[in-house]
Amino acid sequence: MRSREYQQLVRRREPPRPVLGNALRAFLIGGIICAVGQGVLNFFLSRGMSPQQAAAPLSIVMVFLGSLLTALGLYDRLGKAGGMGAGLPITGFANTIVAAGMEYRQEGLVLGVGAKLFTVAGPVIVFGLVTAFAVGLVHWLLRIVS
Repeated sequence: MRSREYQQLVRRREPPRPVLGNALRAFLIGGIICAVGQGVLNFFLSRGMSPQQAAAPLSIVMVFLGSLLTALGLYDRLGKAGGMGAGLPITGFANTIVAAGMEYRQEGLVLGVGAKLFTVAGPVIVFGLVTAFAVGLVHWLLRIVS
């Protein structure tokens, strides 16, 4: 059997993907997470904070909630139900970091949890810093030119 024939056979046998259902579930789960975030933001705004002042505590609360739900084993259920809808917000990033750390908790707090937390977060932080530096450099160069 040739490669092309094999690929056609695989495509015929492959179960159909519920793309619309997956998209709707991702939209709903992501929307629920964002609605919780909006509720937290509204709480801080009702306490007299400006939107700029409320941004940091909002991020802290959402990371905490994502971490807590991961530790309780609930965020994995959200991820299975909502796919990328659960993976995209800041809570999904918290889930990724905490899950990596929890996987190695038997190796100890420093060499297990501490080291594995940064196997996921490290590249993201480095990419963010490099990108911020590049954007800042371009901004600075544009100010010099104009």
